[in-house]
Amino acid sequence: MIGYCFCGSFCTVPRSIKILRSLAAEGNQILPIMNESVYTTDTRFGKAEDTIRTVEEICGNRVLHTIVETEPIGPSVVLDMLVISPCTGNTLAKLASGITDSPVTMAAKAQLRCNRPVVIALASNDALSSNLKNIGQLLNRKNIYFVPMHQDDPEKKPYSLVCDFDMLKKTMTNAFSGRQVMPIF
Repeated sequence: MIGYCFCGSFCTVPRSIKILRSLAAEGNQILPIMNESVYTTDTRFGKAEDTIRTVEEICGNRVLHTIVETEPIGPSVVLDMLVISPCTGNTLAKLASGITDSPVTMAAKAQLRCNRPVVIALASNDALSSNLKNIGQLLNRKNIYFVPMHQDDPEKKPYSLVCDFDMLKKTMTNAFSGRQVMPIF
């Protein structure tokens, strides 16, 4: 089973859902997880209730959205892999610092404590500034794999990085074998 987490990079959620749909169509069992912001916030990119309904229909499972619900991942709820797509700079910083105060960071902690892979599909406007050190820290951690990323708008957003969502599946396949897809940038 794949745990599939959503964080609040709302403009990239539709791209992530497209990959989620493809994974489900291939017959993968998927456990959806959302941070509170995605679960409760309506934005110009869509309503929270529509996102929840779409994800639950694709996965055939209820969205987990609390720390209490995600804590059993690892010892009780065994996931072959955890995907965080999109992963915000905020969640990235928390993962690098060992902060567990959201459903997604709890799911990642629970997955890593059992020595299982976590794939990060980053979408962050500050990835090349305050979050660059966190990318570096996590690149050196066992069982953490990054989807290759690029600057999405170097002129208007010079510190922003967004993953190549089309590389998510390849990153997952490589992570199962303990390999990071290269190049990352």
